[in-house]
Amino acid sequence: MRLIETGAVPEAALPVEGLRAHLRLGTGFAETGLQDTSLAGFLRAAIAAIEARTGKVLLARGFALELTRWRDDCRQPLPVAPLRAVTAFDTVDAQGGVVPVAAGRWRAVADDQRPYLEPLSVTLPEIPSGGLARIGFEAGFGPGWSDIPADLAQAVMMLAAHYHEYRHDTGLGPGCMPFGVTALTERFRGLRLGTGGGA
Repeated sequence: MRLIETGAVPEAALPVEGLRAHLRLGTGFAETGLQDTSLAGFLRAAIAAIEARTGKVLLARGFALELTRWRDDCRQPLPVAPLRAVTAFDTVDAQGGVVPVAAGRWRAVADDQRPYLEPLSVTLPEIPSGGLARIGFEAGFGPGWSDIPADLAQAVMMLAAHYHEYRHDTGLGPGCMPFGVTALTERFRGLRLGTGGGA
């Protein structure tokens, strides 16, 4: 499985002014905008970390999922939510030939935790030997910052501020995330259900 981000978060969608206010940085000086590139970088890093933690795409953009086999012939989960639209569904043979899968053969189910595709007949289409299936889709809460749930937006601000505060510190462990951020994001994390087999 390979998930490819086909669209980027536009610079204009990032709340740089909001982060500057959150950090209580000075305004009204000639140098006010000098840190904008760095602040945008901290926001992008915080967005990426929270999206990885929750499996939720904050700002809407395009993705492509490539699979060499179905997880289940009757249901293929998409790795991120919320699903806005499936924009393409193709099979690709070993020589690179693309065959679109007719829209009448499948449907997308926009589950809040784990959206998925399911067949409208018996099974999803066969993936060619040596080839793959490619599903193009758009995911995210919306195109603007105001579309994001308030607690996730606050978590991004807190984490971006944390990255700004500790930008010169190389001693923090890779799993370090402030408690407030983990508390705000916890309810958005997907439930992991299993049989609970022993070690």
